[in-house]
This record gives sequence, structure tokens and C-alpha cells, in this order.
Amino acid sequence: QVQLVESGGGLVQAGGSLRLSCAASGRTFSYYAMGWFRQAPGKEREFVAGRSGSGTSTSYADSVKGRFTISRDITKNTVDLQMNSLKPEDTAVYYCASRSPSYISRWSVASTDYWGQGTQVTVSS
Repeated sequence: QVQLVESGGGLVQAGGSLRLSCAASGRTFSYYAMGWFRQAPGKEREFVAGRSGSGTSTSYADSVKGRFTISRDITKNTVDLQMNSLKPEDTAVYYCASRSPSYISRWSVASTDYWGQGTQVTVSS
């Protein structure tokens, strides 16, 4: 079992940056893929970024590619999301996520095993 706790959300103006952090605890952290989803008001939860259990593979949603960077430190049991050039449409609750398969190919809400509690990110115009 894996427990996930996010931090780093907040309010930022468009064009600004935020760094989200997720601390993981539990069994065999390195075996799980780790990533981030987000859910805007009235919208379905969507995949944002993911990193494989080995930490060598990454995947990004087209909407954040080139602006967001996911990083994972296996030794510290953390996964971060650096968000740059933020836009109002990035406003959402961001959730740290994990799944038992270590690969990140076609990662969806349905295939997610564990969720953090979510952290609010609000980007003003």
C-alpha cells in the first residue's frame, strides 16, 4: 500500500510558477509509477504527467508539454511537478497518483491505484 501527500499548491498570476511536491510512503515505492492528475471545476479528472518506477521514462499531457516538468527522487520517495508559464486554464485541483505497474503508458484515472488528497492551484489572469 502507498500513501501520498501533496503540497505546494496556491494562488499565482498567469506566467508565474509553482512547484508541487508529493511525498510517498509505503511498500516498494520504486515499483510504482508516479504522476499527477488534475481536475478543474465541472471537468473530469485528467492526466497531467507521469514518471515510471525506474524514473527513466516520462509522459506529459499535450496541454502542459514544454511548461511542466515531473521529477522523481527514488531515494527520497518524492515526486515533484514544476509548473512554469502557468495559464488560467491550468487552474484545478492537482492530485498525486500512483499505480502498481511501473510503466506509464496510457495511464488513466481508471488504472490508478492510489490518490493523494489533492492540492488547489489557482492561476489568475
